[in-house]
Amino acid sequence: MAVRIGIMGFGRLGRNMLRIAHDEPDLEFRAVSDIADIDSLVYLLQYSTVEGPFAASARREGNCIVAGRQKVRVLHGSRPGDVPWDVLGCDIVIESTGRFRRRADLEKHLEAGAKRVILSTPALDDIDRLVINGVNEGELKDSDLLVSGGSSSVHALALLLKILHEGVGVRRACMTTVHAYTSDQQLSDTAKPGLRWSRSAAQNIIPNTSWAPRAVQELIPDLRGKLSGMALNVPVPAGSVIDLNAELAKPLAAAEVNTLVREAAAGPYKGLIDYTEEAIVSSDVVGSSASGVFDAQATMSLGNGMVKCVIWYDNGWGYAYRMLELARLLAKRLGAKEVAR
Repeated sequence: MAVRIGIMGFGRLGRNMLRIAHDEPDLEFRAVSDIADIDSLVYLLQYSTVEGPFAASARREGNCIVAGRQKVRVLHGSRPGDVPWDVLGCDIVIESTGRFRRRADLEKHLEAGAKRVILSTPALDDIDRLVINGVNEGELKDSDLLVSGGSSSVHALALLLKILHEGVGVRRACMTTVHAYTSDQQLSDTAKPGLRWSRSAAQNIIPNTSWAPRAVQELIPDLRGKLSGMALNVPVPAGSVIDLNAELAKPLAAAEVNTLVREAAAGPYKGLIDYTEEAIVSSDVVGSSASGVFDAQATMSLGNGMVKCVIWYDNGWGYAYRMLELARLLAKRLGAKEVAR
């Protein structure tokens, strides 16, 4: 049975999900809700500054976007509860506006007929579960109705720390994600409540907070109180990197750290973590479907347990794959539940 999906907010993430799944027989996009007009949405799906032209083609048919085998109804809802998901046949709704991150808002999607809701950012209060592929997806329960997929930074950081912690143990760590600018920044200085956030994304390196350390501590309880970090938003449109400094439970040389990650990337984390010994830069990971690309050339060790690791990621493309994987997981649980009835 196909996974029947609705999307609230057809920004870069939503469009990338449709690009990836336009010809997937087990994924059926039933509806998209966005405040933009349908012709603009079709145009932005067909042409992307970062990803390039759509490999297939997108066109408008009445109130629908047609892309490959997908024919998606477009509605102009602006808030959870505006769209009757059950009438449209949507079982799983992906909330990707970035605006509605609290349980009370997300529950309105359920009231409008969705069976499950995936939040594309970390939640601001208590929802049913945070799920990171390769870390805790096996903990999903039938009762989990509101689920967050975290963020691209959370996926990259959580996987790298899990590999290090399982392999040798992590006593404490501090990270900086050097992150591509985002759609909620502006090209020129404009007054905003966050003073640093009011500065031009095209001309500055802008310090910012990061949700990733707090989220990872929820996922890996051994690291509670032992992990911190921040973000630096920089003037590149895509391609981000996490610089992780960690104190390991025992000293490892840089080559030993690389071996640990290389074996994990070839084994249980294949497809989620890639490993490279090439001299890559940020643009080289644009279009990567992995949650992170480990940079072996950048690994450093002081020989006393302190190591530095670098992991690159495409913050808009790889994360779209993780959202679709999570939708499939939730759909399997829905299908099993219906069969049990």
